[in-house]
Amino acid sequence: MTDLIDTVRDEITAALAAADRDQVRALADTVLAARHVLVTGEGRSGFMAKAFAMRLMHLGINVHVVGETTTPALGPGDTIVAVSGSGTTHGTVRVAAQANTVGGTVHAVTTDPDSPLARAAATVLVVPAATKYRKPGEATTVQPLSSLFDQTTHILLDVVCLLIAQRRGVDNAAAKAAHANTE
Repeated sequence: MTDLIDTVRDEITAALAAADRDQVRALADTVLAARHVLVTGEGRSGFMAKAFAMRLMHLGINVHVVGETTTPALGPGDTIVAVSGSGTTHGTVRVAAQANTVGGTVHAVTTDPDSPLARAAATVLVVPAATKYRKPGEATTVQPLSSLFDQTTHILLDVVCLLIAQRRGVDNAAAKAAHANTE
């Protein structure tokens, strides 16, 4: 019997090995240059976006989650990081289109560089992983639905945060000081 932990680890390792390092750095550059960063996504992609927002907050980035009551208006100088495995999720694509109409910059995180989301974006981080659609060219996986995309996205966005932390001189103690203390 194959060890599923080893199988999943190997799938994630293969997806990460295929990730474009320049695209990861470009997302870090985009976030650092933004006046405000807003994140969006639906379902598990939305959870990955929210995890990214939380870590950015720990690093001192002015970040908000689209749809939350405290999210400010988007405008020039602001960036939307939109996460959708397929790049076709209606709500996420709609937010990206709206961001473009008000002068924001869209950065897509998706598996499909030719998707509607990617076409609406100024820059794209292509996550070389499988989605629930199992399109030709996607990585193979034993995992259901978009698990491999979600896992790989989480790690790649954490690497973006690590690059930001290094550039801003934010160590663990500084990030911990920004962590919620009302729990």
